Amino acid sequence: MNRSVDSTPRVRFAPSPTGHLHIGGARTALFNWLYARKTGGAFILRVEDTDLNRSSREMSDEILNEMSWLGLDWDEGPFFQSERMRRDLYRPWAERLLSQGAAYRDGEAVIYRVPHKEEVVFFDLVRDRIATATEEIKDIVLLKSDGSPAYNFACVVDDHEMGITHIIRGEDHIPNTPKQVLLYRALGLKPPKFAHLPLILGEDKSPLSKRHGATSLTAFRKEGYLPPALINYLALLGWSPGDGRELMSVAEIVKSFSLKRIIKRAAVFDYGKLAWLNGQHLRRLQAEERLKYAWDVLAEWARGEGIARADLEQGVELLGHRLRVLGELPVLGSYLFNDEVPIEPEAAARFWSAPNTADLIREARDILAGVEDFSPPRLESGLSELIRARSLGAGDIYHPLRVALTGRSDSPGIFELLEFLGRERVLVRLDAALAALEPGSEPSQ
Repeated sequence: MNRSVDSTPRVRFAPSPTGHLHIGGARTALFNWLYARKTGGAFILRVEDTDLNRSSREMSDEILNEMSWLGLDWDEGPFFQSERMRRDLYRPWAERLLSQGAAYRDGEAVIYRVPHKEEVVFFDLVRDRIATATEEIKDIVLLKSDGSPAYNFACVVDDHEMGITHIIRGEDHIPNTPKQVLLYRALGLKPPKFAHLPLILGEDKSPLSKRHGATSLTAFRKEGYLPPALINYLALLGWSPGDGRELMSVAEIVKSFSLKRIIKRAAVFDYGKLAWLNGQHLRRLQAEERLKYAWDVLAEWARGEGIARADLEQGVELLGHRLRVLGELPVLGSYLFNDEVPIEPEAAARFWSAPNTADLIREARDILAGVEDFSPPRLESGLSELIRARSLGAGDIYHPLRVALTGRSDSPGIFELLEFLGRERVLVRLDAALAALEPGSEPSQ
């Protein structure tokens, strides 16, 4: 590998396959990918799996799959540190420091001796000048007693040999950077440029964790978030285009991206804003693509409920802007697929309180039972006759009907809803509503 550093930017994302890809890691991968795509550079993927006890190939595969799903394609790799370790690529660098007297042995381990009374300085592209006294740094393990490279040493060797020009990572790595700068200096190598991203916090300002909600890319995928929406939201966690825009396509983000606009302060993860952005992106999709995503997310649930794909897809389109995240459909659209429709007390109090509600629903039921063509135009025509005959406003009949059909006060358009449910289910639900409104009464025939 051993590349010489030229003017072409080369960045890397280096996950450890010891768990699912955390949303913070996905944000780091994204910023590296954006920088590479904006500058015409290369995005390298390196899997840091030297901890053989905690790492697994299955988790590596999942991380790679999730990155591919998100659309973060890499130009080189994946390179596995475990494979590089088996090829003994780290030991020669450690032996160089041993021969220079800059490192010493402790049993089978090799350790770099940190010089005293010096200052380690590096310029961070986000945080400007950062200086650390060497008295604050303990001697640095290069090779462990089992021969495996320690984290900071492996990073330095790999980043040099892969020609990495910019290291873009979370600010939790700032304490590692002076150690790595020392190792670059001791090996006579030029360090790359560093940019440390702000932390991602929950709304309570503590580090984002599972107690706040979903945190892994896998979880967000299963809940029904879209790749372009996640990219859009993650890009805004610690970066701004500078013009107030929030809803952006991936191409627009790439065009606007700059390390200069990374924000120093911690970013707060707002699940509500992510859901809103996801809904915006969901509506931007062509119907065919939207329905493909819907089936990918909801197929297992639909099969378990005996829901045909065509009905599921029609339900997604019917809910329209009400659906922000595809995974909301089983709850948000439960009345579309379940025979049991519980009536929300707030909806009943609001739209079933008039004394003539039962009469209106009964008359509407009779009209709907007799409509020959159960299509929106014919349904609207039939109910319009009732509205005119009773000198009603449209809402006087549509709102009580909506509660009877969905149990809720909000739903898609009443005529599209009637068509989706079909005559048989509509009549069953209206009979159930009449039974609730008039206990002991006989349903219409």
